[in-house]
Amino acid sequence: MAAGTTTDLRNGMVIRYNNDLFQVVEFQHVAPGNWRAFVRVKLKNLNNGKVMEDRFRAGADIDIVRIERRPMQYLYREGESLIFMDNSTFDQIPVTEAMMGDAARFLKENDNADLVYDADREVLLGVELPIFVALEVVETTTAVRGDTATNVTKAATLETGAVIQVPGFVNEGDRLKIDTRSGEYIERV
Repeated sequence: MAAGTTTDLRNGMVIRYNNDLFQVVEFQHVAPGNWRAFVRVKLKNLNNGKVMEDRFRAGADIDIVRIERRPMQYLYREGESLIFMDNSTFDQIPVTEAMMGDAARFLKENDNADLVYDADREVLLGVELPIFVALEVVETTTAVRGDTATNVTKAATLETGAVIQVPGFVNEGDRLKIDTRSGEYIERV
């Protein structure tokens, strides 16, 4: 853990605040006229995923947590755990589905992901999937004639079992580019 000040804040940085780990989503330095300057931050709790806003006095001390990303390959699901394999040591690491969050529904066997560790304590903080994945549509309804002229969407089931909303022209067997952060359809591949 490194000591720093609010001038060291960057988006994506992990800090220890109120005995918990938070990732900086967004920050802004504010200097309101004759008042003291402060830093407004939006923080994401790495334990429960909740986002909160707070303020720090400009120049206040913060605890910066050094993180390490290790590339791993997803192998299979075992109960409530997802099993990942370290590509260099071949060690298998179980990760709970709750730690993965909503992104777990876009993970298919043999996909790569980064496991994020607290480098000082060797504690797993979370799993980062690639921002975009290409998945095949295995089930969807056919578009009704006349619906293709407007922005009509329909439900589609992907090969991982995830159900997302797609435009009416998407058919079974199409490969789609999906944003894993929001679960939105981007384009056909």
